[in-house]
Amino acid sequence: MSQAGRYRKLRSGPAGAMNPTSERLRNVRVGVVGAGRLGSALARGLAQAGIEVAGPVGRGEAPSGCAAIVLCVPDGEIRAAATAVHGAAPLVGHTSGATPLSALDPAGADAFGLHPLQTFAPGDGPEAFAGAGCAVAGCTPAALASAADLARALGMTPFEIDEEGRAAYHAAASVASNFLVTLMAAAERIAAGAGLEPAEARALLMPLVRRTLDNVAELGPERALTGPIARGDEATVARQREAIAEAAPELLDLFDDFVKRTQDLAAVRS
Repeated sequence: MSQAGRYRKLRSGPAGAMNPTSERLRNVRVGVVGAGRLGSALARGLAQAGIEVAGPVGRGEAPSGCAAIVLCVPDGEIRAAATAVHGAAPLVGHTSGATPLSALDPAGADAFGLHPLQTFAPGDGPEAFAGAGCAVAGCTPAALASAADLARALGMTPFEIDEEGRAAYHAAASVASNFLVTLMAAAERIAAGAGLEPAEARALLMPLVRRTLDNVAELGPERALTGPIARGDEATVARQREAIAEAAPELLDLFDDFVKRTQDLAAVRS
């Protein structure tokens, strides 16, 4: 790509639909290493798409007779897993959003990246991929095309991420997903000050969270912002802070940081 740190959307079929297997994937056997949440779902999804799958096998094992092997292992284990599959397939890829393709060098194969922009719970099946974005990369045009084909076969929308932009892309994904979980845990902790058990707070807050996310998706963050900070109601914000100081004082720094960031966002909107 001509610009570092940029992505390029690749041509694909309708989002969310399992796409017909491309000619490149017909009569191809794909190996999956790693039987965790992603590896298990990936193997089931590829099989449902009509692709012959070997695995998922355990870390340190090498599926045999494969045209491509996908390593679904933690980032710190990619190089060791690549070493274990050395010479086992002409194409070897990983599913990391942050790790460069060079981690696959020990495999001695053309390298590709396949990172579903999705979160997976235990037992998730192929439906978890439907409609999600998928960051793909390849050390050659053919490797990139193969990664994009695998993404489309799973019903995802592939987009290319260059090596310079990989860390920033993955950080954005972590903020949007992982940090949201941390934020919800903080909200449950604060709700205890109102006498709510965590499960009760979660059930009551979820409709608000889902509607907020829908509004952000439709309107963008500036126009979706509501609440006392957006209205300039400093007295209410001060009372909230006093309540948090009593119920969850360890969260005051987090609250203050979010107040400042939200004030900045409100200023952009106005």
